[in-house]
Amino acid sequence: MKISYHNSGLVSHRTISADRYHFGDIEMKRLIQFIDGLSNWASNVSAVVLGLMTILILVEIILWNLFEKTTLIAGEYSAYGLAAIIFLGAGYCLKERGHIRITLVLGFLPKRLSRVITFIATGITTAFMGYLWWYLLKMVRATIRYDSTSGTLTNTPLWIPQMVMLIGAACFFLQLVAITIKACGAIGSGEEVV
Repeated sequence: MKISYHNSGLVSHRTISADRYHFGDIEMKRLIQFIDGLSNWASNVSAVVLGLMTILILVEIILWNLFEKTTLIAGEYSAYGLAAIIFLGAGYCLKERGHIRITLVLGFLPKRLSRVITFIATGITTAFMGYLWWYLLKMVRATIRYDSTSGTLTNTPLWIPQMVMLIGAACFFLQLVAITIKACGAIGSGEEVV
């Protein structure tokens, strides 16, 4: 894209790269970089949780096979860990284009129309995820208010694993916002976003 401006009576041209956005260029780019960094951080936490789950399950197996003893928490805490991995890793997976997309119809459409439809679909998905996040927040608040626990031997306060889910859902929602912004910019630039 070329922009003309007068500089000492001369007309010069400046090229703006396609990775910049039309509405608050630098601010949008910084916002997207921050959200991408947040998704990277959440995925690293997810990897740590996976490692801890693996250790817990190995300890459970070793204790049972050698001493016929159990930790009594391996099953419950592995389930919490699985939920944490899914929610914390969702934003990173989206950023790296790891989610399944069905593009059969988009392949038959003109490129610009395909990008417009992608933008609309991503916007709807972002709104839906915002709605889900709001209800996850309400669930966590109710769990804290009623002091709900797991009802198992550990009596784990349920707000703890639910809070991890809420944080992961927030990261996913923010990554969807970033992808929606990129999809909007892609309509004019022609870049592939999702």
